[in-house]
Amino acid sequence: MRKSVLSLAVAATATFSGIAGAQTAAPAAAPAPSPITGNGTLVSEYRFRGIDQTYGKPAIQGGIDYSHSSGVYLGNWNSNVSQGAGFPGGNIEMDFYGGWKGSFGDFGVDVGAIYYMYPGTNAGPTIPFSPVNNRTGVVHQGSVNNKEIYIGGSWKWISAKYFYSVDDYFSAPGTEGSNYLDLALTFDLGNGWGVNGHYGHFSFKGMDNANYNDYKIGVTKDISGWVFGAAYVGTSAKGDCSNGEFYCFFNTSGTESRDAGRSTVVLSLGKTF
Repeated sequence: MRKSVLSLAVAATATFSGIAGAQTAAPAAAPAPSPITGNGTLVSEYRFRGIDQTYGKPAIQGGIDYSHSSGVYLGNWNSNVSQGAGFPGGNIEMDFYGGWKGSFGDFGVDVGAIYYMYPGTNAGPTIPFSPVNNRTGVVHQGSVNNKEIYIGGSWKWISAKYFYSVDDYFSAPGTEGSNYLDLALTFDLGNGWGVNGHYGHFSFKGMDNANYNDYKIGVTKDISGWVFGAAYVGTSAKGDCSNGEFYCFFNTSGTESRDAGRSTVVLSLGKTF
């Protein structure tokens, strides 16, 4: 069919050229967008659900995504992390996810699963305080990982997504069923400017002192495909180190502590390609 249409177009051009002179060719159709995209970001500090993952240090992040016309998608995303954030022996987070997205007018739906992997992690009896030992003695030994399923919905610039842990949350025994609710809004102001907001609630199964809320208010500016961002991030997570609270993290030697839920401003620079 494509060959027949092309042949007719050539014949028609030749006929009109003979009658009225050379004609301007129709512009070629724009190529279909690639189903594969990549992304890269530099952030001043990596926050996962409001909690510091890099001990206040910058992070380099990036990933790749595949999206099929049916709505099925697969992807991978990676970031450096700190061992003191609960990943002893490891320094990288690798996320693998897949699911299905669909849209119905202004409404959208997203269902899928995600696996968080931390290569090289090896929690043991000598590790300092972290989310997997809670200052009460080590409750997990071995590699750290997490498995979640999720379902989300959106309407125009508002979205909500619910994550449910199908196994021990980040390998902490007895925490299957931990869950996180993510409410977000993203609004385009025009001329490359945008604003975004987020509210989240985390429920840590079996660890009431680890439940918390987090929020974010941010602004972005797109300059030739490079997106600059600044966001204020805060949480209600208990991280007072003088009281030995849950989200007080120690470095790997146990000589320095940090409130991992403290409020901060996160700067970012990212690009999708």
